[in-house]
Amino acid sequence: MNNSTVNFTTPETSTNSTIQYIGLMQSLEICAYSIHLFFSLPTHSYIIWLIITGAGSGVASEFFILNLSVCEIGICLNCLVSILSISISSLSFLMLFLQGLILTGRPLFQCLMCVERYLAVVHPVTFLKFKSLRYRAICCAVVWIIILGTCFFSLCITISQNTIVTVWFFSTTFLLFFSIQLFCLVAVLRALKQSGPGERGREREEGNHIKRRAFNIILITTVSMTFIYVPYSTTGFYIIVTQHNNPAYWTPGFVCYVLAGFVQPVLYLHRTGKLPAFLISIAIVIFH
Repeated sequence: MNNSTVNFTTPETSTNSTIQYIGLMQSLEICAYSIHLFFSLPTHSYIIWLIITGAGSGVASEFFILNLSVCEIGICLNCLVSILSISISSLSFLMLFLQGLILTGRPLFQCLMCVERYLAVVHPVTFLKFKSLRYRAICCAVVWIIILGTCFFSLCITISQNTIVTVWFFSTTFLLFFSIQLFCLVAVLRALKQSGPGERGREREEGNHIKRRAFNIILITTVSMTFIYVPYSTTGFYIIVTQHNNPAYWTPGFVCYVLAGFVQPVLYLHRTGKLPAFLISIAIVIFH
């Protein structure tokens, strides 16, 4: 959900201070869009190139990350359209349509990644059975259909200016995605505290290392998702209760969204050894 999801109009009787205030908020919005566009677009394009060229573990094992990066490029396109729509009003409908990528695109693919790690640790036999590219492609196809439906739904409810429906839908989806990731997190944590039958010495240490990495990935994904969507949900419920809408209320949530969007790219680049040198020490502390 971008700052532009709420339609704000200034009546002719508004004072100069109000006009200047809205102009300042618009400038901050453009700045946030620009940061996300110029940093996220090349990063995810580089990740897609790495996966396709085989620099990582292969397309099959990293298919969810590939689709997530494609989704993030679509979000970058939404940022560009949002900037242009300030001057070209005809692009507003495209901007509203692309907001479905923000509402469900990133969290759905993150949930798939968490469920994948959960199956690999807790149900390894099931994971080996469904780890082929065909099953991953089916899952991603279903997710893209859901995202497309959310895009149309986001366009319709935003045009109708039904803020209550928008907030309730947004908050419900957040709780659903958060519950899935939290379940995976707890299940992997329980598996981490238990040792498998017959595991001794080095085997047990290697198994715990794999489980620990899976737990860290799910934990980081869950925390980043919380960091993204809790401010938006809080803002939405506050607007419903107070019946007072202000563009400044959405700014903190959008800043959190921009910042948390770089977590998954950094995690992947660290794992493939392509992370810039000045970020390696930070990543080692977090991911190990």
